[in-house]
Amino acid sequence: MPNTPAVDRPFLRGRRARRPRPVQAAVAAALLALVLAACGSGKPAVPEDGKLAELGREDVVSGVRKDDALAAELPAELRGSGVLRIGSGVGAPPTAFTPEGGGPPRGLDIDISEAVARLLGLTVDRTHVSGASLITGLNAGRYELGTADLGVTEEREQAVDFVLYTTDGTGFAVRDDSKLTRVTDLQQLCGLRVGTGVGTTYESDLAKASGQCEADGRKPISVSTYSDAAAHFLALRQGHVDVLMTTSSALRYAASQQPNLRYLNEIERKNVGLVVKKGSPLAGPVKDAVNRLIQDGTYARILGKWGLESAGVRESMVNPPSKG
Repeated sequence: MPNTPAVDRPFLRGRRARRPRPVQAAVAAALLALVLAACGSGKPAVPEDGKLAELGREDVVSGVRKDDALAAELPAELRGSGVLRIGSGVGAPPTAFTPEGGGPPRGLDIDISEAVARLLGLTVDRTHVSGASLITGLNAGRYELGTADLGVTEEREQAVDFVLYTTDGTGFAVRDDSKLTRVTDLQQLCGLRVGTGVGTTYESDLAKASGQCEADGRKPISVSTYSDAAAHFLALRQGHVDVLMTTSSALRYAASQQPNLRYLNEIERKNVGLVVKKGSPLAGPVKDAVNRLIQDGTYARILGKWGLESAGVRESMVNPPSKG
């Protein structure tokens, strides 16, 4: 969950695998590791999927109306402006993606944050950002809220506050001709070439696993990292990597649309949150708004629209534990 720049990056073709760097526990490293692999450059993550133009057209949020009691919880300045500035990572469906032909982004993150804003009586001003830029922007006051399918970690909670709204898994996908059928432990990836998102929790997990491979006298994991979600799938199709490791939601959807792509399984589920600046008084109102959406059925309709019912949570909270 973990990793969208405002300007599209070139399509990456067969980026050379590089040995992963050790993970730093400091906050600086947490900032660089904030975005999950699902978030890309804003290009459609599944280029050959003709359904992207129609995916997500169903409207499930325009009927959400302002709740005066919730709006009264907002900081006075934000309530006075009437605008919620959101920095959003946009990469792979169904979390957040750019439709074919362009236009506003769609996805679970988009619907949830829009519904929250409507309940609070705010109009959304959304900017496409990368993970690192999102946190910088929050801390600099350029955005009040961030969305990027961000998994909760202790390191990240040193830099931002999370408002729980869903869960996502760590998943794996291969080509149809792969002999790999299931991954239950990252040690199964020793000696394989694995593609994942740059600066993600997956990259750091693979670094640790690769070190263990070498300590056990086996070949290390060769990790290739990509900033564009589409490049993950291109690398797999062209044989530059053997396995993809990223969010389950993105891989499940891609496998249902792309030929010769097989989803394997997930090994864990992590809590995922909307993010605000550390200590922001907005965390409480956003949490209460998510809980209201859960209570009135809007939340279930949004999850159902994107086929993510299994990712739902029973109750939102601020700074939840990492595991869902």
